[in-house]
Amino acid sequence: MEIIRYKYLFLNFFLVLLNLSAFNQESDRGYIVKVGDSVPDIEFQFVEGKHMSLYSLDSKIVVLQFTAGWCSVCRKEMPHLEAELWQEFKDRGVLLIGVDYEEPLGKVKAFKEQMKITYPMALDPDGKIFKLFAKEGAGVTRNVVIDMKTKKIIFLTRLYNTTEFNNMINKIEASL
Repeated sequence: MEIIRYKYLFLNFFLVLLNLSAFNQESDRGYIVKVGDSVPDIEFQFVEGKHMSLYSLDSKIVVLQFTAGWCSVCRKEMPHLEAELWQEFKDRGVLLIGVDYEEPLGKVKAFKEQMKITYPMALDPDGKIFKLFAKEGAGVTRNVVIDMKTKKIIFLTRLYNTTEFNNMINKIEASL
């Protein structure tokens, strides 16, 4: 009886360790950064041809929305970003930048038009910007919220979840 009890305790301990390991692997959600990390200066090229440096946005809250035309979850999230983030905060010191992952200019322009978004879209044809924040192949549909006063990440999202999205909006509101 004592041996069975020890086997049971060992099995439970092993299962707990296994679950913790799986949680830790998933908890980064493909990011190589975390909240509180500093961000490098990034040069954006927008679909209209303009260029802009991230560090030129001194006192703004910047949201980098990593997206792609082939991404169905991105398409689900984009109307919410347009209405609930961009339209609500663009005149209050928040800049939302869609960063299109590994697609050519023509596709990005068509995607932006099809989605009827008015926020700026930047090109990331070789994925260099994406790879500053996430593992290669980690998947788009993610938002990186940066407070440019401190040049630090203040919020991260992955996929589209209404609770997480609302928490992001609340964090932006509180940071203004």
